[in-house]
Amino acid sequence: MEFFKYSRTFDFMSKSKVAMIFSIVLVLASYAILAVKGLNYGVDFAGGTIVQVKYDKAAPINEMRAKLKNNKLFDGASISEFGSPQEVVIRMKTTTGNVTTDIGDVTREALQGTGNFEIRRVDIVGPKVGSELKEKGLVSLLLAIAGILVYVAFRFEWRFAVASIVALIHDVSIAMGAVALFAIDVNLDVLAAILTLLGYSLNDTIIVFDRIREGVTKSKSADLAEIINESITRTLARTTLTSLTTFFVVFTLFMFGGEIIHPFAFTLLVGIIVGTYSSIFVASPILLMFGFDVKKYHAKLAEKAKREAEKERMRAQFESGVM
Repeated sequence: MEFFKYSRTFDFMSKSKVAMIFSIVLVLASYAILAVKGLNYGVDFAGGTIVQVKYDKAAPINEMRAKLKNNKLFDGASISEFGSPQEVVIRMKTTTGNVTTDIGDVTREALQGTGNFEIRRVDIVGPKVGSELKEKGLVSLLLAIAGILVYVAFRFEWRFAVASIVALIHDVSIAMGAVALFAIDVNLDVLAAILTLLGYSLNDTIIVFDRIREGVTKSKSADLAEIINESITRTLARTTLTSLTTFFVVFTLFMFGGEIIHPFAFTLLVGIIVGTYSSIFVASPILLMFGFDVKKYHAKLAEKAKREAEKERMRAQFESGVM
């Protein structure tokens, strides 16, 4: 079913220079934020302990801090609200070295007298495990990008592959800049969101590239900018519907999914926006910058078709016994 019909071709490429400047500014700003503020690594990567506590009324944070000061195990611990005034999380950069010690029981005993509460979650990650998770997470991200580069180069052409990788780096850079700007805890959920973003953005870019390749093959025009504009316009309805429906689903998760899922949903929200934008205003203009020659591509296709026809002719002669 076609919800949107286009009666004219939109000239996206005429805005490509402005869009590229805007993208460069955003990426540089993201790197500056990452350099100044850095990433706020969560327990998954930095190691430490998180205890989630829920009260039957507003949590007495000041009283909790005073109580926890009496136990050396909670030295340097931070207490903050977690989604609602009734819930808080206690974060510690250290872990107990005694395997027989239940940090939940220790916390419950330390907070006696602060009201009615329950321990809802205890997460403990050692510093060595956190370092290994960080290293493996980075390796998985690099392997995903390398695999994408090989796949797109094999399916299309090296210019398309480089354009798609530049768009992916653009998307990841801006998403991580937003994560650093809003001090989102970087944990395995954020890593999962980044990998999901890679797949989402690449899928959007591949659909545009498929249409561009089809346009280059069938169009009699040698103007690549005109072909790209036509191709993007033809995929605009699909891109709009897919992006909006995905955005609304993730936005619902962000608003009503609870504090635990906020880092994942926030990273994906930013990723959906920049991923949709980059497939049109980053990946496609790079093909123009690389000087993709439509005439040479047509000649290459014609030569390939000629070789295939020659092979078919020789096969037919062989099957009929004529050499």
